[in-house]
Amino acid sequence: MQSFDVVIIGAGPGGYVAAIRASQLGKKVAIIEKEHLGGVCLNWGCIPTKALLRSAEVLHLINHANEFGIEVGQVKINLAKMVERSRKIAGQLSTGIKGLLAKNKVTIFSGTASFENAKTLKIKGEKEETIEAKNIIIATGSKARMLPGVDAHSRIWTAKQAMTPEFTPKSLLVIGSGAIGIEFASFYRTLGVDVTVVEMQSRILPNEDAEISTLAQKQFETQGIKFHLSSVSKITPAKDHVSAVISKDDKKIEELKVDAVIVAIGISGNTENLGLEKTKIKTEKGQILVNEWCETAEKGVYAIGDVAGAPWLAHKASHEGILAVEYICGVKGLHPMKKSNIPGCTYSHPQIASIGLTEEKAKAEGHQLKVGRFPYRGNGKAIALGDAEGLVKTIFDAKTGELLGAHMIGAEVTELIHGFAIGKTLETTEAELMHTIFPHPTLSEMMHESTLDAYGRVIHY
Repeated sequence: MQSFDVVIIGAGPGGYVAAIRASQLGKKVAIIEKEHLGGVCLNWGCIPTKALLRSAEVLHLINHANEFGIEVGQVKINLAKMVERSRKIAGQLSTGIKGLLAKNKVTIFSGTASFENAKTLKIKGEKEETIEAKNIIIATGSKARMLPGVDAHSRIWTAKQAMTPEFTPKSLLVIGSGAIGIEFASFYRTLGVDVTVVEMQSRILPNEDAEISTLAQKQFETQGIKFHLSSVSKITPAKDHVSAVISKDDKKIEELKVDAVIVAIGISGNTENLGLEKTKIKTEKGQILVNEWCETAEKGVYAIGDVAGAPWLAHKASHEGILAVEYICGVKGLHPMKKSNIPGCTYSHPQIASIGLTEEKAKAEGHQLKVGRFPYRGNGKAIALGDAEGLVKTIFDAKTGELLGAHMIGAEVTELIHGFAIGKTLETTEAELMHTIFPHPTLSEMMHESTLDAYGRVIHY
């Protein structure tokens, strides 16, 4: 029986990063993956969806080329080629992960793993074998949730089917307006599809700051996306369409006939068939319970990423993987992860990005606030880009000056939010942000101006 210092179950963005870091720290490492190296994120999530959204962005620019003094002829959309490019990029990166693991001398097992006990795993692949480990990290990720009573169908899609469609729908219903739902709604609407989004919460993008989600809905509606703040009470698939009944407070509002439905109502952790019952590991609502170092109730067994709970983000999983490994290896100076320092991004058009507390949550926690805002239309670079709709919003504690949160909507905010992430990690106050010199002309200047606005010192608006 082979023995290892660290074994990771799952080679997604949490698992493979943990494996590489453990190897860097001198441990004998193995990783077990049942399907594709890189996990859902790299193969069916983060990366391929962004490739599709890039195609939509190029199409958007072509459709508005005349505004930039460029005349183009008839535009033809080839969804099959978009998907092919997306899949090729995913494959390229998955191969790259294999190379990185080999470079770091990580042993790769192909198959599924289950606990025999807290230190022993049985692997079922082409052959069955058993391995031992001093430490085990569970990084099995998650799967898309489906509506109760609704089965998979050629016209009822999860995110995976939505990024590899067998046909281009003329009409589409998206159930759920979180990041995944909004990204697909934005993508297909840019392709000219008639899109309707249903969200059962009181507003779209319910995890975002209320002011930002209101602005987002207005911009999406301008593009032609329709929204219902209600629920879907019935879905009936047929050969050439899907019928959906939209209801609110148990009253029927509308019945739609659409070519396809995307279900984007969240995810649940992959905890099945792991043999957790043979350990002391505890679960709650489909996720594995862990402490601040990602350790489960079973000493020496850790869980990271989606299977360990929200937020369900690849970069959170990667950070947890490094944190767990460094804790295992006794690295000094470690700090538990602060969830309020994790940025979130939605790659629609417009983009949305945020970090920390919303204004509503900050007030609920009892903070006295100073809130700053700066609109895109006041920024020279945004106007030059032809993308001057958006807002940067910053939230500070009035007593201490602590940056509590930042919320943004507009062009390239997913590339800007890291500035506020660094600031929060360094426990910055408004003083440091005010005295930071931002380059001109850039979109990042709005981050500076929003901070200035919170303290009555805004210059350009």
